[in-house]
Amino acid sequence: MDNIKTMFKQNIRQYGMFIAFVFIMIFFQFLTGGVLLKPLNVSNLIMQNSYVLILAIGMLLTILTGYIDLSVGSVAGFIGAISAVFIIQMNMPVWLAIIISLAVGALIGAWQGFWIAYIRIPAFIVTLAGMLIFRGLTMVILQGQTLAPFPASYTGVSSGFIPDFIGSALGVSGINLLTILVGIIASVLYVFSELRSRKEKQKYKFDVPSMPFFIAKIAAVVFLINLFTYWLNLYKGIPSVLVLLGALILIYSFITSKTIAGRHIYAFGGNEKAAKLSGVKTNRVFFWVYVNMGVLAAVAGIVFAGRLNAATPKAGVNFELDAIAACYIGGASASGGIGTVFGCIVGGLIMGVLNNGMSIMGISVDWQQTIKGFVLLAAVAFDVFTKKKK
Repeated sequence: MDNIKTMFKQNIRQYGMFIAFVFIMIFFQFLTGGVLLKPLNVSNLIMQNSYVLILAIGMLLTILTGYIDLSVGSVAGFIGAISAVFIIQMNMPVWLAIIISLAVGALIGAWQGFWIAYIRIPAFIVTLAGMLIFRGLTMVILQGQTLAPFPASYTGVSSGFIPDFIGSALGVSGINLLTILVGIIASVLYVFSELRSRKEKQKYKFDVPSMPFFIAKIAAVVFLINLFTYWLNLYKGIPSVLVLLGALILIYSFITSKTIAGRHIYAFGGNEKAAKLSGVKTNRVFFWVYVNMGVLAAVAGIVFAGRLNAATPKAGVNFELDAIAACYIGGASASGGIGTVFGCIVGGLIMGVLNNGMSIMGISVDWQQTIKGFVLLAAVAFDVFTKKKK
């Protein structure tokens, strides 16, 4: 029991926010008369919030260094605009337009990263300037007009679903076999990963939870994974953007927890001077964090434009605030050095459920903003409180 209490205290923000997420879902499921967790609405929740979750993954790395990026919403809108110009006005192939758009996002990140990392202009100033610059350029490129529609191959990434080729091949109807199979495979991989992690910790004499608690945790997660995929199966199966999100979550979870580059980012945020004295090339770390943020802002811009099926001058407004809020609500520390990819995803989903649940209930946008503001303040206050307690 003491072992379990210690582990919970060490991960109080991550576990606490996940528990809060579950209670928020149950709360709105009750208030919306069961509409929130209908299969159709669950798929819509994923697709509607995908761009925020993508931005939150990139924003997490900047927050781990102790800073934020205020330009990501404007960059996302700008990338959506230039991809629309390439595809709709210039008739460029979709794949080529996407590659160029991602390259432009990387260049924007490199531009801002140069001023922040090497010239040492405060990140707040550089990214605030970027927010204004790229918002203005978006309006210049679009000339105040909306460009639409995109071809189906472009919108399919954010609005389409993975076809059930297994069910079609076997002639099975009424159930999406591919979605069910993905849930089973994900469960097996999760169990294997947890067993391997436990074995490694025991090898190096680290504390591990008791076997009953360990089994209960695995059983609970496996149940949730398969319940989720079963729920998706009841509508149209796996949204295409969920595959993209899943890949980004796995890649960045691996980078932040298993690679030297990830450890350097945490070290930078914990204490930059100490990290530099330890041999970490802090300027390079700082630079690449913002290059990465530029690329993910471009991905989010493409996903949002595809979801909207249009590029508009107002696209990207307040996206940066949603991404920052997702990270802080999900357990990232305002002072840097603390936070996980899983946590920021949970934080983004909490924001998404709040938005969706309040919209279903007919609550005005004004009150929605007010409530989200209080949730963000409470999350950061909780971070400060737990630090003082330690």
